[in-house]
Amino acid sequence: MSTQANVIAAPDARRWRALFLLCLAQFMVIMDTSIIGVALPAIKEALGYSQDNLQWIFNAYVIFLGGLMLLGGRLSDLFGQRRMFMLGFLILSMASLLAGLAWSEAAMNTGRALQGLGSAFILPAALTIVMILFSHNPKELNKALGFWGASAAAGGTAGVFLGGVITEWLSWNWTFLINIPVGIFALIYSMRVLPAGVRQKGSVDVIGALAITAALVLAVYAIVTAEQVGWGSVQTITLLLIAALLLFVFFVIQKVKREPLIPLGIFAAPNLLVGNIAFGLLAGAWIPLWFFLNLYLQQVLRFSAFAGGVALVPMTVLVMVVMIGLTGRLVGRFGFKSILVIGLLVLAGSLFLLAGYTPINGNFVANVLPASLLGALGMALAFIPGTIASMSGAKPEETGLASGIANTSYQIGSAIGLAIMSAVAASWTGGQLEQGAEQIAALNTGFHAAFIGAAIAAVAGAFIALLFLRKPKQ
Repeated sequence: MSTQANVIAAPDARRWRALFLLCLAQFMVIMDTSIIGVALPAIKEALGYSQDNLQWIFNAYVIFLGGLMLLGGRLSDLFGQRRMFMLGFLILSMASLLAGLAWSEAAMNTGRALQGLGSAFILPAALTIVMILFSHNPKELNKALGFWGASAAAGGTAGVFLGGVITEWLSWNWTFLINIPVGIFALIYSMRVLPAGVRQKGSVDVIGALAITAALVLAVYAIVTAEQVGWGSVQTITLLLIAALLLFVFFVIQKVKREPLIPLGIFAAPNLLVGNIAFGLLAGAWIPLWFFLNLYLQQVLRFSAFAGGVALVPMTVLVMVVMIGLTGRLVGRFGFKSILVIGLLVLAGSLFLLAGYTPINGNFVANVLPASLLGALGMALAFIPGTIASMSGAKPEETGLASGIANTSYQIGSAIGLAIMSAVAASWTGGQLEQGAEQIAALNTGFHAAFIGAAIAAVAGAFIALLFLRKPKQ
């Protein structure tokens, strides 16, 4: 019997303590995408960012996280999940120190990119360990994935709250430095509770990793700068063409290389390709929701950073309660396909409500709270079945790779979704200003357009899942 089979057959007595650490890692990695949101004005003033370049504090992290996730998944398969988990935390802690002490725009962007590198090593290894520890019992696995999913969603929304508290009571530097003590704890505790994992023999496709990462960086850069230089400009078209060429080169490399970063045969696994598309669209809807909702609260309703963070706490609580207490049971009873479709449609309904019922003189209780809770419910229902669908059918020895693909889909969906919705919002805001609208009204119109765009992404994900996901034989 294989090592993998032995791991599954004999449940690890430390698995629940290990799950706590793995969920903490997931929370921390996702939180780093959102915790800097309310700190951006302070960072801009301190480091001299232009308004256009400020977005790279977010994008440098997300692009490198998503672009290197496949490499992280492959490395975890080759060198062991615990080893890569710990290496990731070491890199993340050192990068957080650089970002927290950044003295220039270049230093900050470098620190954020290195944070993305560390996180790209952490997430695939962590998800693979979850699957190894709990695959012996489907009920335990659903419960564990409930905690895993709740920690991701909570990290995204709680990051906004914590960012507001830290920025208002301490300084923007601590939105990065807070990672260091958590990283030290993770490094020490890992040796006590995490299994070494499963290792394979093979090599690393460095050229493929560089090609896919460069393609993603150029594509996102082209999208986020298109509003300033024009969608039909030479710069935008050239960057998108180069990104497409690099993506083509990546797939050629994967096809001809003996040990590729992604064996293309993995996409023959039932549901894996469709599941990842739906999962990416979920991220492309959810991330713009909390991003623009936070801007609406602060820039339209004039909430302080702290008050805006507090306003998102009900969403965080609902996501955690539903994911931990309900979603796993629903998936066990009705299957992942139906729950994923329902969750995406509920999320879309929330976004349409936010687009239609958030005026400039709005009220939090009447205009924001019901729609935001509906969005949280949709996310809570969709995330776990989305995770399952995106890894569905992968062989046991490909679990690390499948988790890397799934996490890549989510993060790249986040980056591209937010880039597109930001461009849409900026375009509508600019159009309103040209027509003589007041600044606050123009901003709000742009937010509404972004909400509608995100809702369309959620609906598209639901229809793709409904039409193309298949029910597993077992």
